[in-house]
Amino acid sequence: MHMNNAPFKTLGPQAANLVAQLHEGGRATFGLDEIRKIIGLAPASARSFARKLVDRGVATRVRPGLFVLVPYELGTERNYVGNPLVLAREVMSGEDYYLSHGTAMEIHGMVTQPRLVVTVTTPKQRRSFTAWGMQFRFIYCRHWHQFGLIDHWAIKQEKVRVSDLERTVIDGLKQPGYCGGLTEVAKGLWIRSRELDVPKLVNYAERLGVGAVLRRLGFLLETYELASPDILERIQRMLTSTSTRLDPTLPAEGRHLRRWRLQLNVTPEEIKAVVRT
Repeated sequence: MHMNNAPFKTLGPQAANLVAQLHEGGRATFGLDEIRKIIGLAPASARSFARKLVDRGVATRVRPGLFVLVPYELGTERNYVGNPLVLAREVMSGEDYYLSHGTAMEIHGMVTQPRLVVTVTTPKQRRSFTAWGMQFRFIYCRHWHQFGLIDHWAIKQEKVRVSDLERTVIDGLKQPGYCGGLTEVAKGLWIRSRELDVPKLVNYAERLGVGAVLRRLGFLLETYELASPDILERIQRMLTSTSTRLDPTLPAEGRHLRRWRLQLNVTPEEIKAVVRT
C-alpha cells in the first residue's frame, strides 16, 4: 500500500513504527498487547503510550484496551485499514452481532444516499462511539431474535454478518428511526421488491412477534400490491385490537385505518410517491 510519508514527520519513531506495522498487517484495530509486542513496552508504559496516540489524533479509543487508527487519507486507502464494517466486527471481539437497519439497507442497495452511521445489533449493551467521522451505534436485541442473518464480503478476504434482505425490512419496520424513518424503509422495500420473498417476510414478522411490525408490513404490502389477498388476510388474523402509528418517529396525527390498526401519520399518497422517486 502506498502511504503518504508526510504525517510520519509528526510522529516519534516508536509511533511511526507501530502505525507502519499495523498498516502492513492490514489492521485497523489494535490493543495494548500489540503496543507491547511491537514497541516492547511494559503494561503501564503501553497504556500511557496509547493515551498519547489518542491525544495526538493518531488513534481513537473505541472501548477500554481497544483502539483504531485514524486514517491519513479517506480516499481509496480507506478500504485498506479503515473499512467501517470490518471495524464494527472487530469491536465485537467474537461476540454475537449483525449489521442492521440503515447499514444493512445500504449493503442491500435499498438506499439512494450513503449514511454516516454504522448500525450494529447485538444482545449485549454497548455504547456508541465515533471514528473517522462515522458514528457506530449499537442496538440491543434478545438472543432468540437473532435470525435471518447472512455473511457479506465487506472487502476482499473480510466477511461481516448482516441481516438478509427480508430481515432488514422487518428490523426497519420495527425501528424505522434507525433507518431514517418509515418512508425510507418503504422506499427500500419498493427498490428491492422484485427480489423480496414475501412469505419469508411474513414468517419473520410472525416469528419476531411484534404487532407494530405486522401492521406496518401488511399496510405496505397492500399499498404496493406485493402480496396476495390470502397473505394479507393471514397477517390481519394475527393482529390484536390495539393501534399504533405508521411511523413511530413522527407525531400521533392523521386518520386511523381500522383494517390495519394503524394511525396514518404518513399518508398513503406519500408512501406511494416513493415509487416515482
